[in-house]
Amino acid sequence: MAHMNRAFVLKHRPTANLAAGDLELVETPVRELAQGELLIRNIYLSLDPTNRIWMSDREQYLPPVGVGDVMRGGTVGVVEESRSDRFAPGDIVMPAEGGWALYCISHERATRRVRMASGVPLTAHLSVVGPTGLTAYFGLLDICDPQPGETLVVSAAAGAVGSVVGQIAKIKGVRVVGIAGGEAKCRWIVDDLGFDAAIDYKNEDVGAALDRLCPDGIDMNFENVGGPIMDAVFSRLRLHGRMSLCGMISGYNEEGPLAGPTDFGRVLMKRLTIRGFIVIDYMAQAKQAYTDLSQWVSEGRLKWKDHVVDGLENAPSALDRLFTGNHDGKLMVRISPET
Repeated sequence: MAHMNRAFVLKHRPTANLAAGDLELVETPVRELAQGELLIRNIYLSLDPTNRIWMSDREQYLPPVGVGDVMRGGTVGVVEESRSDRFAPGDIVMPAEGGWALYCISHERATRRVRMASGVPLTAHLSVVGPTGLTAYFGLLDICDPQPGETLVVSAAAGAVGSVVGQIAKIKGVRVVGIAGGEAKCRWIVDDLGFDAAIDYKNEDVGAALDRLCPDGIDMNFENVGGPIMDAVFSRLRLHGRMSLCGMISGYNEEGPLAGPTDFGRVLMKRLTIRGFIVIDYMAQAKQAYTDLSQWVSEGRLKWKDHVVDGLENAPSALDRLFTGNHDGKLMVRISPET
């Protein structure tokens, strides 16, 4: 008997915040597998700021999700059926494109096996030892090239990526200042994660706080937010400062080009390096990163939070948490049981 799938398809391209009717939850039968394919029951769905970009037709690093197509999204799941010699039912895997769906079909060449480690929950493979961890690892170490004693400022520092960035920087001997929203998040990144200082952008002037905490300027910026917060950090970068541009979530619900720094001439005058990146740029180098991240987790040097929302039907409303800040750490949806 054919499996029945439940999936969100894109019905309309949002023009601002995701609205009711932009996505539609539909049920369809799952087709038969071809040779080399796997039927995967998705367990957890990663919710990321880039989901909102994929819904739009603005210029982006992947083709936009087509109207009428299943919404794109990263997942971790279990093989239910296999026509592959490399995977068997029961294997835990990450397909290249799981989507906002209960089931997906993935070719063996586009599927990665998940190696479970003692004490590391399955959710961590979408966060600290998954794409989130890789994003933090390469964006910091490859682009910022941190040196002991330098100062790094991280925006969205209590988020999934920013919280890992700050901890890796501390492992490398860097002074870290995090920008986060609210007293609780600022307290968490300092008291639990070891950041040197925190700025609560909701309750204090970011520029004045940076002047107080970084009187000699800033060497590195790991940027997740864009907008005025990015501008405040950019305008305080020192000579030969580096900016790793990971995201600009403050502008993703707006139409038109995303705003850049107001004084672009500083790039020349201070000989700054600004480089945008996407984690898929680094997948060929991921093995060493996975090794390092797993070791740091096992040693207790990396801590993280996973915020899980139950039910595929709640994915659209959960996505809004990324833009309001109403979540802790890595946001994801539990689509089906782990058993």
